[in-house]
Amino acid sequence: MHAMFKSKPNRVLLSLILLLFSSSVSTSKSVAPKLSFNRPDPLKRLKSYNAAYDINNKHYWASAAFMGIHGYAIGGVWMIFGLGFGIFMVVRNLNGGTSPNKNHPDSYYFLLFFLVLLLTFLAIVAASFVLAANWGTLRTTKKLKETIFGAGGDARRTIRKVTNAMKEMQYLLLPYDPATCLRLNLTSYQLEKESRMIRRFIHKKSHFIDVAIESSFVANLVVVTINAVLLVASLVLLLLHWHPGFIIFSIILCFWILTTLCWVLTGFDFFLHTFAKDSCSAFKDFQRNPHNSSLSSVVPCVASAYSDKILVEIGYTVHNFITKLSSKILLLQRLLELDGENDELSGGLWKICDPFEGAPSYSYVPDKCPKDAIPIGDLPIVLSRFTCYKENSTGTCKGNGKFIPEASYNMAWAYTHSIQGLINIFPDLLSLTQCSFVKNTFSYVVSHQCEPFRVSVRLLWSSMLSLSIIMVVLVLSWVAKLFQEEGRSFSACSVIPKPSY
Repeated sequence: MHAMFKSKPNRVLLSLILLLFSSSVSTSKSVAPKLSFNRPDPLKRLKSYNAAYDINNKHYWASAAFMGIHGYAIGGVWMIFGLGFGIFMVVRNLNGGTSPNKNHPDSYYFLLFFLVLLLTFLAIVAASFVLAANWGTLRTTKKLKETIFGAGGDARRTIRKVTNAMKEMQYLLLPYDPATCLRLNLTSYQLEKESRMIRRFIHKKSHFIDVAIESSFVANLVVVTINAVLLVASLVLLLLHWHPGFIIFSIILCFWILTTLCWVLTGFDFFLHTFAKDSCSAFKDFQRNPHNSSLSSVVPCVASAYSDKILVEIGYTVHNFITKLSSKILLLQRLLELDGENDELSGGLWKICDPFEGAPSYSYVPDKCPKDAIPIGDLPIVLSRFTCYKENSTGTCKGNGKFIPEASYNMAWAYTHSIQGLINIFPDLLSLTQCSFVKNTFSYVVSHQCEPFRVSVRLLWSSMLSLSIIMVVLVLSWVAKLFQEEGRSFSACSVIPKPSY
C-alpha cells in the first residue's frame, strides 16, 4: 500500500496539470484569423487596414472610426458654408442691406411658414426617435458589456477554486512528495497570475468602455435635447416677431451649429454601428471556430487538439491509478477472506468509483460509477478500520486485525484526498482549458444580445441621419424666411406682414 501511493503516476499527473496550464496561459496563435477587414486607415495615410478585429489595435479603431467619414465631412462642409454665410450677412449689413421687395400675395408667406412648421415638426419627431434609440443603445450596450465581462468574473472564480484545491493538495503531499508540491506551487502561482491579468483587463477595459458608452450617450442626449428645445422655442419666437431680423438670424446661427454637431454625431454613430456589426461578426466567427477566429488574440485558448491530448493523459493517469488501487484493495480483501477477517470489507466496500472511461478516450463521466462504489476520497474511512494507531500496542492491533501502520494510513489519506480533489476540480479544468465559459458567453450573446445591440445602434444612426438631413432643409428654410421678412413689419402671432405704404 505504501509503495502504491509513492508511485510515479502521481508525479506524472501533477506534471501534466502544470504543462496544461503553462500552455493555456502562454500559448499564442500563429494561425491567420478568418475574419478580416479592408478599410482605409487614417493613421497610415489612408492605406488599407487589412487585418482582423482587434480591440487592442489602434489601427482597427482608426479604420472603424473612419467609416463615419461621411458624417464628419458633411459636418465640416456645412460649417464652412455657415462661416461663409455669416461673413456674407455681416458685409451685407455693413453696406446697409437692401430695400424691401415688392408686396407678395398671402400664399407666399403662408407656404414658407407651413414649410418651416412642417420641417420643425419632422425634426421634433426625428429628435424623439434619436432620444429613444439613444436610451435603447445605452441599455443594450451595458447589458452586453456586463455579460461579456461577467465571463471574466466566472473565469476568475473558477481559477480561484482550482488554485485553492491545488494549495490543499500541496499541503497534503508536502511531507511525502516535495517535488510534486513544488510543481503544484508553480502551477498555482501561474493560475493566480492569470487571474490577476484577467482582473486588470476587466478593470481597464470596463472603465474604458464605460467612458465610451457614457460619452456617446451624453453627447447624443445633450445635442438632441438642446436642438428639440430650440425647435419649439423657434416657433414661439417666430410668431411673436420680437426683433424679427435679429431673432431669425440668431435661430439660424444656433441651428447651423447644432446641424453641424448632428452630422458629426451621425458619423460617430455610424462608427458605433460599424463596431457593433464587427463585434457580432467576431462573436459568430469565434463560435464557429474558437481556435482560428479574429478573437484569438483577445481570448487566448489552448489549441483544441493539444488540450484534448493533455486531458486524455490526465484521465488515463487517474484511471490507471484507481485501477491499480482497486486491484490492491481486492487482493487485500481476498487475503482477509482467507484469514476469516473480511466482515469489515463485505458488501462491496472495496469498489472505488472511477469517473473516467477506459481507452481510448478516457472521458470524464461522473455518472458511470456503480451505486455501491465509494469515492476514492472515502477510502481512508475503510482503511481506518485496519489501521494500527500509535496509542495501541502491536499485540492489540494484531488481535483486532489492524495491520496497516499509521504512517502508511496517513500517506494513503494524503494521496487519496489529493486525487479526489483533482477529480472534484476536473470539470473546472475542462472549463478553463476548453474556454467553455467564453464559448458559452459568446454563444449566449450571439443568440440573445447581438441582434438587439445591432438594431439599437442602427436605429440610433438612422434616426440621427434623418434628423441631420431635416435640419439642413430646415435651416435653409429659415434662411429663406430671413430674407422674406427683411424690412417688413408683423403683428404678434401674424404670418402675413403689415401692408407697406
